[in-house]
Formats: sequence, C-alpha cells, structure tokens
Amino acid sequence: MTKELKQQFTLKITQANKSQLVVILYEMLLAYLEEAREAYEKDDRNNFREGIRKSRGCLNELMASLHFEYEPAMNLLQLYLYANRELARADIRNSTKELEHVETVMKKLHGAYEEISRQDSSDSVMSNTQAVYAGLTYGKNTLTESLAYQGSERGFRA
Repeated sequence: MTKELKQQFTLKITQANKSQLVVILYEMLLAYLEEAREAYEKDDRNNFREGIRKSRGCLNELMASLHFEYEPAMNLLQLYLYANRELARADIRNSTKELEHVETVMKKLHGAYEEISRQDSSDSVMSNTQAVYAGLTYGKNTLTESLAYQGSERGFRA
C-alpha cells in the first residue's frame, strides 16, 4: 500500500463513525487483494503472500467487530470464514482464482455497508482529532489539505 493511500485511510479513520469504519475495512481488504494480484502478475511470491496476510488481517478485524446479538452476524461470520479459507487456498496454491472469489463477495458486502453508512448519522468514533480542511489551491487542479491548529487540548488525554 502506498504512503499516500495509508494517509488517506488514516484520515478517513479519524473522521469515521462505526459503520464507516466497517466500510474502510472493506476498502483496505480490497486494496490488499489488489496488491496481492499485482505481486502475482510480477511473479513476486513474497509480496503476494504479504498481500494475502494483510487481507486476512482485515478479515480478522471484520470478524472481531461482529455483534452476535443481531441476526445477520452469523451469516456474515460464515462469509468471512469462507473468504479466509479461500485466501489460505490462494496462498498454498499460489493462485489468484481464489482471490477473485473473495473479491466478488467482499465487493457486494462493501456496497451494502456503504449504503448503511450513508444512513448512519452517528458521531465519529474518535473525538478530539485534528480538523482537516481540503480545497483547491492556486495551482491548476491541485488539492491541498491543511491541518488547523487545535491547541494543546487535542489528542490522547489520560
């Protein structure tokens, strides 16, 4: 994952509510699957395995975030376990066919959670974070982010 993409995910996470965090996890998982596919095409076995490992990490976070008091949680768990098995097969077989299966399922779930997150008006999970303002600068079609100073009251407090 590029440094810029990591920064984008970090920024999204600081501003996200609970349902948006799930959407971000799906986006990260899909990005890692793409990295694994690109590594496979370059015959880079180590980065292929690393992409799969990171994808499985995202899946583990998704499984850990399930609330089993709600009915769909068990169905989601079964889908996540299926995806985890497919990723293990891809790693063992050194194949991208299984990655395609996982990607198909995860894209559908991503779309569903994206729709849910649009309806979720709850506050962001992280509070007391630095405000980020984005807008067009004097440069031609460039986007600049500026961070507003928020004093010593920002960040972790014990």
